[in-house]
Amino acid sequence: MSIKTVSRVLNFEPNVREQTRAKVLAAAEALRYRPNVSARSLAGSRSYLIGLLFDNPSPAYVADVQMGAVTRCRQAGYHLIVEPIDSAAGDVGAVIEPMLDTLNVDGLILTPPVCDNVAILDALDRAGAAYVRIAPDKAPDRAAYVHMDDRRAAYEMTAYLLGLGHESVGFIIGPPDHGAAHLRYEGYRQALADGGRAFRPEHVRQGQFSFRSGFEAAESLLAGPDRPTAVFASNDDMALGVTAVAYRLGVSIPGDVSVAGFDDTPGARVVWPQLTTIRQPIMEMAAAAAELLISGEAGRRDEAGGPASRLLDFDLIVRESTAPPPA
Repeated sequence: MSIKTVSRVLNFEPNVREQTRAKVLAAAEALRYRPNVSARSLAGSRSYLIGLLFDNPSPAYVADVQMGAVTRCRQAGYHLIVEPIDSAAGDVGAVIEPMLDTLNVDGLILTPPVCDNVAILDALDRAGAAYVRIAPDKAPDRAAYVHMDDRRAAYEMTAYLLGLGHESVGFIIGPPDHGAAHLRYEGYRQALADGGRAFRPEHVRQGQFSFRSGFEAAESLLAGPDRPTAVFASNDDMALGVTAVAYRLGVSIPGDVSVAGFDDTPGARVVWPQLTTIRQPIMEMAAAAAELLISGEAGRRDEAGGPASRLLDFDLIVRESTAPPPA
């Protein structure tokens, strides 16, 4: 076996027979071989570094994105650099170019709302940087992206609650600058309409994808005499805030009110009762974004001229926090 073939396997290049690849990888594992990133970058044009930019109030979401991206990077011999960024800052575009010079990454993964910030995208395009957007809301044809059907997922959760017999389903919206928040709200509204239920704006509250915002929204939703019999929060952190307020007010879950979330973060499984939620494939989307960069597919266009993209599926997870409404 030639040195060139071994090099192609260890650099995860295509056009190598699977049998040959397996032999090389088995030998590398037996010898405990680990590629030196610095040496590899000197030998070629790649740095073997992928950057991740985030600006999200949900620690669980950010942790899952990091885990998914770093797992795929390690498999390919890359390293992940994580950078928080204030996407609402007025000079955010000017911050990007010096950041790229410092990090020297082969590509960037952009999470919401960073992925929809025009100043950031313009700066990346001027610099000729490769990037993949996770769940973008604006200009999907601009660059490679991975996503799920947030609108359909929220529709199905709302329809599930209506199917249990709930006539009034409250909703807590995510931040206005998150595209997924709008899609989930649209899905909720459409399910109400299709289910023959009137939309009641007094049962809707604005949230920020944080526990505190869910807590504050629930204080007004649950304290009044005309509270909904179910509350669908558009992420788990806000749903956990609703759960906390319910306990404080002596409102039984799910006896008096059903609570549902979105994401299926670890908190959804450790709270009691465990949370009914939409499992968003956060880690899988981050891994897919990393794969598009590592393979070079992020910079290619399909036959129709569109960017590379990946659509991942979701699951509706039913747990103990939802039940038919009280008689």
